[in-house]
Amino acid sequence: MQLGALDHVNVRTAKVQAMREWYVRVLGMVDGDRPPFPFPGAWLYTGSSPVVHLVGVAAEPANADPKLEHFAFAATGLKEFRAKLEKLGEKYDVRVVPKIGIVQFNIWDPDGNHIHIDFQPTEPGAAEAPAWGNVDAMGKPMK
Repeated sequence: MQLGALDHVNVRTAKVQAMREWYVRVLGMVDGDRPPFPFPGAWLYTGSSPVVHLVGVAAEPANADPKLEHFAFAATGLKEFRAKLEKLGEKYDVRVVPKIGIVQFNIWDPDGNHIHIDFQPTEPGAAEAPAWGNVDAMGKPMK
């Protein structure tokens, strides 16, 4: 067996509509076709792939100490993405990964799920991103 790329992320939420709207508005995903499951939800697409599956639940899932710390998307258009986040007033933190130079935008959806949007170091605007320094992806000092 040979694994391929990660196919999708399944996110449980009590805020299906708010989450759907955020992924479309902030990340430009498309709310697309979904099988007729007997529970609420949405499938959000990049291109022809449904990469985020939202599953509606009655009560807000606890996320005080999640086992999955983040998920990430590779992207292009760093300058446009930064401008969009600024225009929308979205909270973000941007850092360059030491040694490999990937520029990571750390963002959080309405449920507080941590998401990286990763850009290659050759992207226009990448040189303006700060080095990782001594803080983690949440902006907390590293020990």
